[in-house]
Amino acid sequence: MGVTHLTDIVQLMDQVKAYYPEADTDFIKRAYDYSAKAHEGQTRRTGEPYVQHPLAVAGILTFLKLDVPAIVAGLLHDTLEDTVATRAELEKEFGSDVARLVEGVTKIGQIPFKTDAEKQAENFRKMVLSMADDIRVVFIKLADRLHNMQTLEALSDEKRKKIAQETMEIYAPLANRLGMSWIKQQLEDLCFQYLEPDAWSHLKLRLAKKDEERQEYIQSLIHLAQQALLDAGLPGQIDGRPKHLFSIYQKMERRSVSFDEIFDLTAVRIVTDTKMNCYAI
Repeated sequence: MGVTHLTDIVQLMDQVKAYYPEADTDFIKRAYDYSAKAHEGQTRRTGEPYVQHPLAVAGILTFLKLDVPAIVAGLLHDTLEDTVATRAELEKEFGSDVARLVEGVTKIGQIPFKTDAEKQAENFRKMVLSMADDIRVVFIKLADRLHNMQTLEALSDEKRKKIAQETMEIYAPLANRLGMSWIKQQLEDLCFQYLEPDAWSHLKLRLAKKDEERQEYIQSLIHLAQQALLDAGLPGQIDGRPKHLFSIYQKMERRSVSFDEIFDLTAVRIVTDTKMNCYAI
């Protein structure tokens, strides 16, 4: 699943209303205005106004269909760390739920992670403890990390690799544990790009040449699966996707084979309504 970066607050409110028509969009707009004012004068390394980052984070959260307090917290997630805003002020302006979420995201950012593989379990335990109070805190932090990974180009090569290594060891596995496969896959591919740039470029080029073929193959598999379900009288939803770069690279490394020796470059998923029907399929 790709995520398109939002460029204005109207887009964000429209995306929220698409899955939650009764959403209090005035509350969301107020949070955006507060964030824009709090971050006024701040810019990202890319040169864009800083408020574009929390806006993008909130946009990613809409793909998770999170509630309004979580979207608002996404817009405000850096205010405690990077501006003069206080928790008391956030609670007064936006309520205790939002203030608690923002504070939780800030605390996760302050955990002294170590990117030594031997410390991975320790890092994970710390994250679990941080998320125990409210899972939405972790969703916001993952969205924050995803957008940061998508905008690493302005940093030095050394800094990019450090952040990518941390992301690969901590955030991608965390997304996987939470069942957020599309975030995991995007994080892994972005990390792959910075940690193994030559392998990433080579594989991306090879896959681009096969893209049309892969898409046609997916559609043919979906058609066959739909016909099989229809013939069997079984309900089911079918979707397909090309496998992501890093998973293909892992398979090549694990099997010690070349790209030309990897034949399963696509994946098809069938979801049905009961366990019995699942086994029947």
